[in-house]
Amino acid sequence: MTPIQLGIVEDETLVLENLNLFFEHQPDVDVVLTANSVEGFLEEFDNFKLDVLLLDIGLPGMSGLEAIRILKGKQADIDILMLTSFDDSDKIFKALCAGADAYLLKRTPLKSIKEAIVTVHKGGSYMSPTIARKVVDYFAPKQTNKDELLTSRQLQIVEGLVEGLSYKMIADKYLISVETVRDHIKKIYKKLHVNSKAEVIKKRLNNEI
Repeated sequence: MTPIQLGIVEDETLVLENLNLFFEHQPDVDVVLTANSVEGFLEEFDNFKLDVLLLDIGLPGMSGLEAIRILKGKQADIDILMLTSFDDSDKIFKALCAGADAYLLKRTPLKSIKEAIVTVHKGGSYMSPTIARKVVDYFAPKQTNKDELLTSRQLQIVEGLVEGLSYKMIADKYLISVETVRDHIKKIYKKLHVNSKAEVIKKRLNNEI
């Protein structure tokens, strides 16, 4: 079986040395091209046929995020794995949207980095567990904190509406003025983006507030 042809763009000397040392002992992966910047990597890139690339984001000169489309444009079938210290959602999704095939954090164990390389080379995708959780959370339905949406008084007034009480009856029940009830009703409509008592009641019955 032909070893996976691997390229690495990494500006941290110790990280690059550790990667090189590890893969020297992996017969199924050959590191054939390394550089500490995208610009330096591109100078030699056309002379090699790479299968997989480990690409940092925070690099001197062009960032790894900018490089993804350029590298994919030159060699469409190359698999690009981001190997970075950045774990913020903005960079994760910019990388994935630009065409990255995997996203790993630098604290990922070397054996897991190799596993990721083999996985994407076989057509799969791979993310560090913490990155995968961020992706799942990003696409999960956003839950509204019902307790924060309306004040306790406004929730009481909503309950009054559900019970069929008039503004006067609600005012008497909670020892406030009718004008105060009306003021709260206006604020409730605005917060819930509705225009009638019926809509408020419907939301309450549907457990939306």
